[in-house]
Amino acid sequence: MKRLIQFFQLSEVFGYFVRVFQKPDPSRPNTSYLRMMHGINRISIVMFLFCIGVMLYRFFTR
Repeated sequence: MKRLIQFFQLSEVFGYFVRVFQKPDPSRPNTSYLRMMHGINRISIVMFLFCIGVMLYRFFTR
């Protein structure tokens, strides 16, 4: 049972969402490729959350 609870812990996932939308750390290297990668990650996270919202809306209205 303890392994099942550990498997469904979502703190790492939500921690990643918070880290992605924070300001970048000035002490870390900042290249154009890294900025593009983080920008694409932000776009994909927003699209994913929007689609989950649409699916939930359609599920509850039908």
